[in-house]
Amino acid sequence: MATMITRSRWHTINSFKRKNALEVHNTDDGEDEISNLPDSILLHILSYLPTRDVVGTCILSTRWKNLWTCVENIDVDDSFLYSSGVFGYPMKDTCFKHFVHRVLQLREESNIKKFRLSCRVCFSASHVCSWLSAVIRHNVQDLDLCLFVEEPFMLPQCLFSSKTLTSLKLEMNCVLELPTCTFFPFLRTLHLCLVTFQDDSSTQRLFSGCPMLQELAILDCEWMNLKQVAISISSLKSLIIDDLPFFGSTDDLNGCEIKIDAASLSFLKYSGYLSNEICLYNLSPSVNASIHIPILYEKRNQIAFRAVKLFRGLHKISAARISSRAIESLFIADIEIDGLPVFYNLTHLELSMELENHTIGPLNELLQCLPKLHSLHFSEGLDPCMHLCEDDCNLRSVPPCFLSSLKTVKYSNFHGNHTEISFLRNLLEIAIVLEKLNIVCSKPFGDPKRQKEVKDQLQSRHRGSVSCAIKFM
Repeated sequence: MATMITRSRWHTINSFKRKNALEVHNTDDGEDEISNLPDSILLHILSYLPTRDVVGTCILSTRWKNLWTCVENIDVDDSFLYSSGVFGYPMKDTCFKHFVHRVLQLREESNIKKFRLSCRVCFSASHVCSWLSAVIRHNVQDLDLCLFVEEPFMLPQCLFSSKTLTSLKLEMNCVLELPTCTFFPFLRTLHLCLVTFQDDSSTQRLFSGCPMLQELAILDCEWMNLKQVAISISSLKSLIIDDLPFFGSTDDLNGCEIKIDAASLSFLKYSGYLSNEICLYNLSPSVNASIHIPILYEKRNQIAFRAVKLFRGLHKISAARISSRAIESLFIADIEIDGLPVFYNLTHLELSMELENHTIGPLNELLQCLPKLHSLHFSEGLDPCMHLCEDDCNLRSVPPCFLSSLKTVKYSNFHGNHTEISFLRNLLEIAIVLEKLNIVCSKPFGDPKRQKEVKDQLQSRHRGSVSCAIKFM
């Protein structure tokens, strides 16, 4: 009855998430160990496998014949049209559609917890709508869709009024057409990728129709049809907006005004050219923000105004991860901008890109606005091509935090070159309350003897804080 499997296949079951088929293991006396497990454990194991492999277990024995129909998770991906298929043979387009149809048809009344569908090759509007309507009827909770659309397409209306959905992830390269009534009473996670928002009113209905939303990610979406939209969700805790990459004309930077009012927000990440104007309201001090703004020099003045407006909305935050380009965008030299606010609550700052010569000045300007900064992390270190003279290292005015609050500096990606040593020696001289300088070495710089030499060089010059401990990591 049972089929022997190799040791590598047995490892597949133990790791759960591998993409090989589940097969039966026999002991030396012929006993089938796996089939003796309770259904609940077998179903848990099967829930981690792609559906094509789950269905394949039906040939193992009578016990397994219908077990797969009770698995709560369904994961179908048309990429295996060009791989091994279900039983080791390539599948045709029609076979894939029939396969998905049968998987859903044979479930009878059992609920579906998670449904993932990826149609990059054999997209069919009628089939996709039929499948989605079926999973909604099976009370799906987690829906993950990746659809490469080649024709006008509207998702089934029943999806937008689901009372069981808690997570919706939608990657779809077309206009997101929404019904008049859009309401997700229990949706907590919403990810939108590559979609084009249709107009202000329908987009507003979408965001307003998620009263329990906690996580929102908007990735590489097109806002060009919108003028103004508000994301006002009191329960929202995490917001990610990624407007990269940018391939359009600089004339496209007129954009949309996005008003964000989220009093419960704890994490905010923005990456993009600020082609849209982002206005932040009522953010709490507990927000951890990550900001990256590349500079389009043809539109640098417009970007600078929008960057300053964005950072004004962040004035209460306690922690931030900011790229050097974002800092540059705040201090464009050829325009006058009303100054940044003072960030009285910001105690931790991480710089997410290598510092270059022309970013030292803007960084100093920003540090002047952080009087309570407690820790500073140079996560990528200095640009390897950077060369500093003594005048470059000497700040025009020492930031107040260097004199009163900065306790910890972490410098990562350390190579031990002269520029880095000069930079850190100057920092040690002016940071008079510094307690820790932690240096994370790059892989080539791992020699303990060389580390001691650098440490001696750093300590050889007068230091503002004689009690500062220098540690290589």
